[in-house]
Amino acid sequence: MKKIFFAIAIGSISFIACNSQTGDKSSADNSATATPPGSAISTQNNQSATPISAIVNDYLELKNALANDNGKNAADAGKALADAFKNFDQEALSADKKKTFQDIQDDAHEHAEHISMNGDNIAHQREHFEMLSKDVNDLVKTFGAGQTLYKEFCPMYNNNKGAYWLSETKEIKNPYYGKDMATCGEVQETLQ
Repeated sequence: MKKIFFAIAIGSISFIACNSQTGDKSSADNSATATPPGSAISTQNNQSATPISAIVNDYLELKNALANDNGKNAADAGKALADAFKNFDQEALSADKKKTFQDIQDDAHEHAEHISMNGDNIAHQREHFEMLSKDVNDLVKTFGAGQTLYKEFCPMYNNNKGAYWLSETKEIKNPYYGKDMATCGEVQETLQ
């Protein structure tokens, strides 16, 4: 009985935390401005370029478009990301990094393509973004991002199974729920 009570209590706390937003809706809308696809994400914490910098930048464009509920911009960013995976030059990579990239490339490319072809179905884009985020996280762990990134987690997405994404800022801008629950989530890890 204690386990059931504990599970209900944790679920309730998660639900309340993710539904409590500070400020009014208009200020949340204004804080999540879109960055046009193809433009570089500029952050104050830029360090140095890595072999996957273009992939990371396109991924962040996609994340920001989804956080802004903009399926068309997400589709454009998905196309740019699919192209970045397809055209990635693997020649200068060590054998182990090349293998890691190849293990991730096909799957990630496929998810980015699905996102690019579904500009009118943001829910489907978000399903593929969840899987794509796992692939990009694995790449960042292998190659580095060239900038500080934050692994952020929303406990409510996918029927309370939760999902994470990478962000260039600590500020939560949830790509899975967009403006409906813009601040649902927490920073779980800082990646350098």
